[in-house]
Amino acid sequence: MGANTRPFKEAVYSELARLGKAMGSPRRLELLDLLSQGPKSVEVLARETQQSIANVSQHLQTLLDARLVKFYKRGNYSMYRLSDERVLDLLLKVEEVGEWLYRAIETERESWIHPLDSSRPLSAEELDTLVKDPDVVVLDVRPRDEYEFDHIPGAWSVPLEELEQKMAELPKDKQIVAYCRGRYCLFAAEAVQILRRHGYRAIRVEQGVREWRRSTSVSRGGL
Repeated sequence: MGANTRPFKEAVYSELARLGKAMGSPRRLELLDLLSQGPKSVEVLARETQQSIANVSQHLQTLLDARLVKFYKRGNYSMYRLSDERVLDLLLKVEEVGEWLYRAIETERESWIHPLDSSRPLSAEELDTLVKDPDVVVLDVRPRDEYEFDHIPGAWSVPLEELEQKMAELPKDKQIVAYCRGRYCLFAAEAVQILRRHGYRAIRVEQGVREWRRSTSVSRGGL
C-alpha cells in the first residue's frame, strides 16, 4: 500500500478553502466587484455598499488575509485594489458559473433592468465593431475615477449623476452607446432611459470594460 497522502490532501485543500471562505460573503463579493473597477478608499467602498466604515474594514481585512486584495496609502486615505489580474479572472468566472447554476440571479437582474430598458443590449463583441464608427458616441457613465483607471478607448466620461447637466454636449445626430460596470450595474440602463426621454438614440452595452477587454483579447488571439 502506498504512503498515506492524507496530510498532503488536508494541507492543499485547506489552503484552497481559504478562497471559498473569503469569497463566501455577499458583501465581500460586492467589494471585489467594485475593486475590479479600480482602486478605492475604505470611505468610498462604505458609501457604495451602504455599510459602516468599520464593517467594510473588517471585510477588507478578510480579503487581505486571503491575498485577494492589496492595501496602500494615498495621503491620508487607505486604498485597496485587487491583488492581481487573476483575481479578476476568478471573480468573472464565479459570476459566469453562478448565473449558469442559479437562475434566480438572471431573474432578479432582469426584474430591475427591464423597467428601465427593455430593449436588447449590445454585447461586448458588438461594441468592438462600433468603437471606431464616427456616427457612434460611446459613453462611460461610471464614476470618473473608474474611467481614469481604465476605459474603452474613445469613450466619453459622463458619470450618471452628471448626465442631465452635460446632456447638451452630446450630439443628437449620433447613436449613443452607454456602458457601466457590467451585468450587475444599473447605471447604463438608467442613462439610456434618461437619454431616450430627451430624444437621443441610445442603447446600452450589457458588459463593462473588464469583459470588453477580455472579449477583444480573445478575438484578436490574445491571452
